[in-house]
Amino acid sequence: MKKISQLGLALFFATLSTVWIGCGDDMPDPSADNDQFDRSVMLEHWVDGFIIPGYKSYLEAIDSLDAKAKKFVADPDISRLNDLRNNFGFAYNAWQEVSMFEIGRAEELALRKHTNIYPTNREEILSNIISETYNLTLPSTFDQQGFPAIEFLIYAVSETDLLIVDLFNSNVAYKTYLTDLVTKIRILTGEVYTNWTTGYREMFIEDDGSSASSSVNRMVNDYLFYYERFLRSGKIGIPAGVFSGSPLTNNVEALYTFTPTLSKSLYLNSLSSFKNFFEGKSKYNGNGPSLSEYLSYIQTLTSGANISSAIEAAIDNAIEVSNGLDDDFYIQVEEDNSKMLATYDALQEVTVLMKTDMLSALNVSVDYVDADG
Repeated sequence: MKKISQLGLALFFATLSTVWIGCGDDMPDPSADNDQFDRSVMLEHWVDGFIIPGYKSYLEAIDSLDAKAKKFVADPDISRLNDLRNNFGFAYNAWQEVSMFEIGRAEELALRKHTNIYPTNREEILSNIISETYNLTLPSTFDQQGFPAIEFLIYAVSETDLLIVDLFNSNVAYKTYLTDLVTKIRILTGEVYTNWTTGYREMFIEDDGSSASSSVNRMVNDYLFYYERFLRSGKIGIPAGVFSGSPLTNNVEALYTFTPTLSKSLYLNSLSSFKNFFEGKSKYNGNGPSLSEYLSYIQTLTSGANISSAIEAAIDNAIEVSNGLDDDFYIQVEEDNSKMLATYDALQEVTVLMKTDMLSALNVSVDYVDADG
């Protein structure tokens, strides 16, 4: 066997090293050094285009609901009940636009759990009213408050509208409980809005790094968790029986509303709000930097797939499939659950793209347990 000279080995490894370094220089690296996307401008648009004006609008809707509730409680009649229901629907829809922003003070207060846990616990609500002893700050009472509990009181606490009015006229405890429910939402929402407008806005925007605790990374995780757990699963998957093996009609959101029913409108509002946030399309101050734009920027660094366009197409497809659902999801589940299951499948396509491709491209790690079930 011939021996390789030391000089030959040196030349071989030097050449190999040169080739390796050269190849490395040609490969785009979406690292923190190469990623020059201005996160702070995107954060500013998120806050000023969605979060603060969204909470302001929602708080105004809650104030209006509070005013109508007080009028109804002061002198219950059919006309005031209908006015209360109209404002209830308006406020419930306004909630869909901010529910995804469970960050900062909203997370500390568990705003979403105080506001929209369903199905509501009818038996415990009635027990609370009868005993007149309850503590709405306890986690055990999350399913006895918020919009679902208000809905039960003004739509289904008795068999007819006239009987509902009579019940409120004859029992002050019902008036007290309704007032307490609306007040609870108003106070918590006011705290969240005040926090954003008295210092947290600036703190949130300034934290524009790429660490796991940075504003972008936390918001992306909270945004995706909301989509998985509360939009995809809560509004569609759970009532359709995706996780239980059989439909759960009583788990439909806005179960008791009628003329109009709210389940579909709440769902479509939440889905369109989710889409608008991804694309940076604010109804308050126009278009701005977004996750979609950020992904397109990353694509220019990596010459990779157009993840942004794929996600937008998947969301648009989910909306198109959803438009074919009945206005009343209870009826849809009961009469043709296959359409609910098809809607879930369409929503799941978005989940896969966001949770794998988007998070990988943005170098964001999931900070929550899988939301399935």
